[in-house]
Amino acid sequence: METNNSENTCSSLFDINCSVVDDYRQQVESEPASQLAANACWKHDPVEVCVRRDVIGCSQHVFSHKVETEGKPMTNQRSSGRCWLFAALNVIRLPFCKSLNIDEFEFSQAYLFFWDKIERCNYFLNRMVQCCREGESVEGRLMSFLLHDPTIDGGQWDMTVNLILKYGLVPKKCFPESYSSENSARLNRILHSKLREYTFEIKELISQPDTTDENIRALLRRQMQEVFRIVSITLGLPPSQFTWQYYDKSKVAKEIGPITPKQFYQDCVKPIFDIDEKVCLVNDPRPSNAYGRPYTVFCLGNMTDGRPTVYNNQPIETLMKVAEESIKGGEAVWFGCEVGKFFASKYGIQDTRAHDYKMLLGVDVYLGLCKADRLVYGDSLMTHAMTFTACQTVEGEVPSKWRVENSWGEERGEKGYHVLTSQWFKEFVFEVVVDRKYVPQEVMDVLKLPVIELPAWDPMGALARNRIDTAL
Repeated sequence: METNNSENTCSSLFDINCSVVDDYRQQVESEPASQLAANACWKHDPVEVCVRRDVIGCSQHVFSHKVETEGKPMTNQRSSGRCWLFAALNVIRLPFCKSLNIDEFEFSQAYLFFWDKIERCNYFLNRMVQCCREGESVEGRLMSFLLHDPTIDGGQWDMTVNLILKYGLVPKKCFPESYSSENSARLNRILHSKLREYTFEIKELISQPDTTDENIRALLRRQMQEVFRIVSITLGLPPSQFTWQYYDKSKVAKEIGPITPKQFYQDCVKPIFDIDEKVCLVNDPRPSNAYGRPYTVFCLGNMTDGRPTVYNNQPIETLMKVAEESIKGGEAVWFGCEVGKFFASKYGIQDTRAHDYKMLLGVDVYLGLCKADRLVYGDSLMTHAMTFTACQTVEGEVPSKWRVENSWGEERGEKGYHVLTSQWFKEFVFEVVVDRKYVPQEVMDVLKLPVIELPAWDPMGALARNRIDTAL
């Protein structure tokens, strides 16, 4: 579209000129507090400078209700965005370890990651077929959005369910980590390039008038064969069956197998953790998205034949209540949040009082908008998944704080565990997953209503589109 220069110029009600800059400079230079803050920030991270010592000092890992045994060892997703898988497997391993009477155990995160890469690429290519058939422009908003990150590491609870039900589970000892599972950026870059190339091929084929479904199917089969080769070489071929040997707490040697991953889940895990019985609740307070309704995000999935990602939207108090009841019942809670705000990561403290930005910068930061408006204006979204293992409660009141198991190793907090306050929960937690027995029937009945579809770029799909979690 052609425009003249005047049409492309931003009209100005206020300009930055020399007089304005002089006024601003004089104000900063005349404030001793600003000069002191500038000196502190000269050689230090401003977020670390404004950490409140009094808040950190009173954050203790003492809780009234706690799961019976926490998982060992502390997990570490390294330089990857697999938090959703780590959090899910951390929840599952607790009853598994108890049932087998073992001290330490990890399910293979790399195993599910492998199959997620395969399924996610196939899901993307089938979506591209759909888009091209419907006449979507490559330069339009939908295809531009999808092509920006064709396959990334992030995911959602329902995606974990898809993977486990189709492919089962494997002990980490039987399929350990690889370089590319712990450092996924280069693999993702390769897959992104190939998937964009494949989209071009799909579009060219569909544009031909005599193209049949069989022609498209043959193209997808060839493309996915190449994807499988790439992922197999970088992540390793997962076992079709395995034998797992271990010691229980009494130092008695035991063995499970030979067994397939799917049978391992069915026989050894499902009896004590049935993933089909878990329920996902979200808190989306935007006025456009009413509570008591189910939502989904267009093109948010990882498996063409899998269950869709569906959110049961509820007030934040409902999420807090079911999470509390789950912990009181001895079951850990998977949750999704925005991890980057008011998180003193070195100390493992998630508290809206953790940083005093106003004292440092002269202005409040991050809470100038309410939770709903932060979503609307792009200032908040889900970026990380972790696990609740304990809470501090007083009868008749909401929990005051929560104990969080992260997947960033032992260096931060109390050997990898955090303290998260309920005020932080209200502001930055968006999603919890608990067993259906902790969810009131009227909340469960919401899932019987027609599902409302949100656009592909909606912030409620952000956790599944997260690239690589950064240990802040």
